[in-house]
Amino acid sequence: MTTAIAQGAQAAPTLGAIPASGAWRPGDPAGNRQFARIGDLRLESGAVVPDAVLAFETWGTLSAARDNAVYIAHALTGDSHAYGDAGPGHATAGWWNPIIGAGKPLDPAKHFIVSANVIGGCQGSTGPASIAPDGRPWGSRFPWPTVRDHVEAERRLMDHLGIDRWRLVAGPSMGGMRAVEWAATYPERVGSIALMGTTAASTAEQIAWGAPQVAAILADPRFRGGDYYDAADGDGPHVGLGIARQIAHITYRSEAELGRRFGREVQADGRFAVESYLAHHGEKLARRFDANTYLRLVHAINGHDVGRGRGGVPAALGRFRGPALVVAVDSDRLYPVSNARVLDAGLVGSDRVQLVHSGVGHDGFLVESAQFNAHLGAFERAL
Repeated sequence: MTTAIAQGAQAAPTLGAIPASGAWRPGDPAGNRQFARIGDLRLESGAVVPDAVLAFETWGTLSAARDNAVYIAHALTGDSHAYGDAGPGHATAGWWNPIIGAGKPLDPAKHFIVSANVIGGCQGSTGPASIAPDGRPWGSRFPWPTVRDHVEAERRLMDHLGIDRWRLVAGPSMGGMRAVEWAATYPERVGSIALMGTTAASTAEQIAWGAPQVAAILADPRFRGGDYYDAADGDGPHVGLGIARQIAHITYRSEAELGRRFGREVQADGRFAVESYLAHHGEKLARRFDANTYLRLVHAINGHDVGRGRGGVPAALGRFRGPALVVAVDSDRLYPVSNARVLDAGLVGSDRVQLVHSGVGHDGFLVESAQFNAHLGAFERAL
């Protein structure tokens, strides 16, 4: 073992004053969030989330004909802040700023754009960090929503906003799972869908990638079985959540991109540069996310199968007859092009898989905005 490797193995990220949970709490700055009370939400499991709330944001104006509404579904660690600046209430800038805005495929001057934090989330929607009816945080007691439960909550938000039909439902990764569930569950209420870097059903390998992420959180002694919300800063499950993010981040980037950026470079502290890069992303997530929410979203992703109870994937996809855009990143090793081909084959409104050429990997849906804008812009103009 070389000195560099030995020193790198001993190094660890500095926890600092990381909060026990990065969840948004009542009393925190709301930013651009709005809140919709959607009533008691019965989940597929039979559990009920009482008096559920969805945090959402909107951009643009709903037309008099109510025919210009677009729903944007976020990925695993995203939230309702799809567009806008960082600031009070929003730790980061909008996660899809390159695609939303004046002159872009989703233009608030033309569209009424809606995005919500999923049920079970940690950025304003009812989730494990929220206060339960007994006055204590839900914590370990919060139930386990599925992707279909996410969509049912979003359907109630749709009704709350007085929207009869989405012009478009679009999303990358986990957001694409919700978009395809929208199409199969409520085909009459969806005009078109845009699916980016996603799948019709999670595969064994995708589920396998989630397993060590879950294990890392559960193994952190500061996780306390899921009831850590009263812990002092620095005493929450940061290590486990950070490791989970590091594992996930490897799947978001390609081998070639990691090699090109970092190679075998060793820093002054003895760590390989790629180790430091992963540690940075782990700590960054721990500062703005919640471990219990992470577990529940991985659970929802693993259980995703649009064909479950519907006669299989082809039959489920066949329920939707509207226009469909299926986009894949050619270097994506988490949701490879083969997943997109299944979607394309089952959606009668899909012309073909549109490829984004990138050395980045799965995160190409965030990085390669020019290519995504070209595909989505052409698709939207043809609607």
